[in-house]
Formats: sequence, C-alpha cells, structure tokens
Amino acid sequence: MNRSSALLLAFVFLSGCQAMAPVSPDGSPPVEDSTPTPEKPKVYSSFSEETVFSLLSAELAGQRNRFDIALDNYVTQAINTQDPGISERAFRIAEYLGADQAALDSALIWAKNAPDDLEAQRAAAIQLARAGRYDDSMIYMEKVLQGKGDTHFDFLALSAADTDQDTRTGLMKSFDRLLQKHPKNGQLIFGKALLLQQDDEAEAALKLLERNPPEDGEVAPLLLRARLLQNLNRGKEALPLLEKSIKKYPDDKRLRLTYARMLVEQDRMEDAKVEFASLVQQYPDDDELRYSLALVCLEAKAWDEAKGYLEDLIARESHVDSAHLNLGRIAEERNDPQGALIEYAQVGPGNDYLPAQLRQADILMNNGRTDEAEKRLTAARDAEPDYAIQLYLIQAETLSANNQGDRAWKVLQQALLQYPDDLNLLYTRAMQAEKRNDLAQMEKDLRLIIKRDPDNAMALNALGYTLSDRTTRYAEAKVLIEQAHQLNPEDPAVLDSLGWVNYRLGNLDEAERLLRQALERFPDQEVAAHLGEVLWANGKQREARQIWKKFLKEQPESPILRSTIKRLTGSETL
Repeated sequence: MNRSSALLLAFVFLSGCQAMAPVSPDGSPPVEDSTPTPEKPKVYSSFSEETVFSLLSAELAGQRNRFDIALDNYVTQAINTQDPGISERAFRIAEYLGADQAALDSALIWAKNAPDDLEAQRAAAIQLARAGRYDDSMIYMEKVLQGKGDTHFDFLALSAADTDQDTRTGLMKSFDRLLQKHPKNGQLIFGKALLLQQDDEAEAALKLLERNPPEDGEVAPLLLRARLLQNLNRGKEALPLLEKSIKKYPDDKRLRLTYARMLVEQDRMEDAKVEFASLVQQYPDDDELRYSLALVCLEAKAWDEAKGYLEDLIARESHVDSAHLNLGRIAEERNDPQGALIEYAQVGPGNDYLPAQLRQADILMNNGRTDEAEKRLTAARDAEPDYAIQLYLIQAETLSANNQGDRAWKVLQQALLQYPDDLNLLYTRAMQAEKRNDLAQMEKDLRLIIKRDPDNAMALNALGYTLSDRTTRYAEAKVLIEQAHQLNPEDPAVLDSLGWVNYRLGNLDEAERLLRQALERFPDQEVAAHLGEVLWANGKQREARQIWKKFLKEQPESPILRSTIKRLTGSETL
C-alpha cells in the first residue's frame, strides 16, 4: 500500500458528520415539507459548514499528497471544535506523519474531551513522555491504570534512557508513588525494573523482578530477567530460566530468539546453530533469522552451511550486500582470493561497501597487483563520490600495511589537496609522517587537528606519546597526554602513553601502576613491552621476563618485544 492510500484510510469521514442528503428509514426519498421554516445557520450534524468544508478540504488535500494542508486543517478544527472524533483523527494523521508537536497538541485535546477513553489518555501519556514531560505523562498513565487498561509504563521507562539523571530520578519517584497505590501491578513493576537497569542497578532490578513473578502471559519481564543475569555474568542461570519459559510458551518468538542469541554470547555455537535453524524452519519468511543463522554458521566455521544460507538470502533479494561480503570472507578462508574478489565487487553502497573495498585492495596488494588495486579504488571514488575520503584512507592505509609507504604518502598528499580540512586525512598523514621520521610534519598536522578540535583525544594522545618516545620534551608530552586522559580516562592507549611518559620522567611506581591498568584493559604486545621495561628498571626483572615470555608465545616475531628484550638483556631470547 502506498503512502497516499495508507493515509486515506485514516481519512474515513468522521462518524459525527451525517450524510448531506437525508433519507427516510426505509431508503425512499423523503416527502418534501413545504412548510416554511425560520432561516438558521446551515450545519451538518453538530458541525458548522465552515468546519465540514475544512475537513473535506483536508481529505482532498490528502488525495493530492498535500499532507501538510490535511494535517493543518484537522489540527485547526480540533482546536476550534474540541471534538474528540476530530482531535483523534488529527492525532492519528500527525502520528503517521511524525509531526511530534501536532501529535502532542491533538492528543491532549482528545484526552481532555474524552476523559473516559483509555486510548485517548494513553495517547496523551505517550506523547508527553516523548516530549520529556514525564510527570505530566504519569498523570495520564495513572488514569489508564485506574481504568484497568493496558498502560505503557515500559515505554515511559525506556524513553527516559537518554535523559539526564535528575529526570530519571523524578520518574522513579513517580513510579514509587504509584506502586504504593498499586503494589502488585506488573506493568509498574516492569517499568521500574527498566529504570533501575538504566541506572546501572542491575542487582536491584533483578531482585525486584524475582520478588514479583509475572502473571501468565507476561513474557517481557522474563526476557529482562534473563538479560540482567547475562549482564551480571550469571548467564548460566539465564539459560534454564529461558528454557523453562519456552516450555511454557513454546510459540513465543521473542523467548526463543533471546535464548538463541544468549547461546551465541556464551559461545555455544553448535547449540545456537540448532536453535536458529529451528526458528528459520518455524518462520521461513523471516530473513533476519536466516541472516543470523548464516552468521552463527560463520562463527562455527561451518562454511558450507553458511554459504548455503547466504546464497538463499541473495536469491530472496534480502541482505544482499551483507551476503556477498560474507561470501567473500568464506572464499578467503578457503584460500580462494579470486572468488573473494568476485563477491566483494558485488557489494554496493551502504554499510558493507567500505569493508568490501578494503578487502579487495588488501587481496590485490598481497598478490602483487597494486596497480590494479589503485585503479579499482580510483574508479570507486569516481562512481561513489560520497565515499571519496574513506576510499583515500583505505588506499593509503592498505599501501602502508603492504610496505609501500612512498605510494601511501603520495595518495595522502593528493587527498589533502582535494580535502584540505579533513581531520581524518590529516591524522593519517601525521601517522605516516612519523613512520617516515618526519616528526616536524607529524607535529604540524596533529597541532592543526588540535587547534580545530581541542577535545580530540586521539590527536592529543598521539602527539604526547610521540614527544615522550621520540624526543626529550617530556613535560610538554605529559600535559598533552593528561588532557587526553581527562577526556578518555579508561582508554588503554592513553593509559599506556601516560605510563610511558611517567617512565621517561623517572616516576617508576606511577608508570608501573598505569601500565598494569593498560595491559589489563588491552593485552597488547606494545603495552607488554612497555610494562616489562618499567618493571626491569624498577628491579623486577623476573616479572618482566614472565610478561615478555607470555606475549612472545602469542607473537613470537613481535619486533617491539624483540627489540626491547635485546636492548635490555643483550639477547633476543629469554
């Protein structure tokens, strides 16, 4: 159904308006009454001629796709007449068009003039919540609750997720006030649990749900309990809860889908594959399930099965780009680079386009076909100019990763001539300049980024680390890294830099503390090399050797580990 037809269904003429030509009960034309009557204003049913004309104009405007006129007429008449039927129609049209303010205004008129209509009260509550007026929203929602109607306390709670803490605190007080009046209301309990979850009070939310088991047919609280258990690293308890619930509600798709996804999260891929396959069998037209099953097969390295499901999706014209991208990955896993290139080349613009371009470039360059890779990327920029900057970055970074730094540098110079103000291009050139030992260019580019974006933690950290590692400007480096740390206090790269500059300044204990945090958050060879060096300098050579040995097992050819070990011990082996 097209947009016009769908909206016209909402324009069925108001039930309050009577036919313009009356008929007698048996359908015969009425007998004409010749008795003169006093002249009076012309009305149709209870509406004036002006109102009816305005509503008819709205319908005609809707037929001509002038939804702005249709909405304006209905809202105007809702305000003028205060009629519940007109205001409801105005609300439905505004909601359909996504006109938030008109939807709120008309919902409030509808609720005011239809105080016993639970749907009107609920519509007003939801629109007020969308507008961030949570206290007002709760007043209307309580009317729905008192009328024994289905409320949307879950919507109120979920809509508060992106608000500030004061707003959520106020909403929580409103929930608690209503719970004192209705202590066993499942919808209130569920809404409060959602609010607790948003405030990182998962334990409290879980206990609330456990103390108040849902009534028969209420599945959402069970799903929330399972998710809370998973978030609290108690996923093994969540699975039996879901299994029991599935036995009780075997046809509930949400339960089975949550169960399947939780199996994936707990790395039970074979079990997840069975569950998703069962879901696809039960819901054969659901291509989201089919795509999920293909991804699970990929994780389980069941290449043939994954390939079959992905080809099914292409045949069904669903998830086509993602399917080609993943078929390319399967071809790479099977050492079929040409097959991979064929699949990646079929990925069109969208979320999967750039990953496909990156893989094509890397495959070609790895196979000595650099000129072809660059020609493809140039053609892609011409065909899709909206992706030009990202394609330049892919070209430069792939060239650099394949030991073709000079060509990467030329690409970046060309890109910056075309896009001189792009911060990503500047940052990439700065990193390339550092590799070329051109620290002056690197610093120039990074300081330009920081000037334009003073809160760019990545640029602050990169400049600070390079100054601490490649120069003796340690105090200046520390100021820059501390700025980055204030912006991203948990970033392991920043913690590594801060630890390293403290080491350079001779603050060994502080350096050790920070580098231990960095390695815990990001077990990386470079961080391990840094921490080992600090431990070595701090008289903890045995622990330093243990850390290096552990990471050498994972990356025996790591250049930074090998060079650090040789510099400090005089030997490349431990």
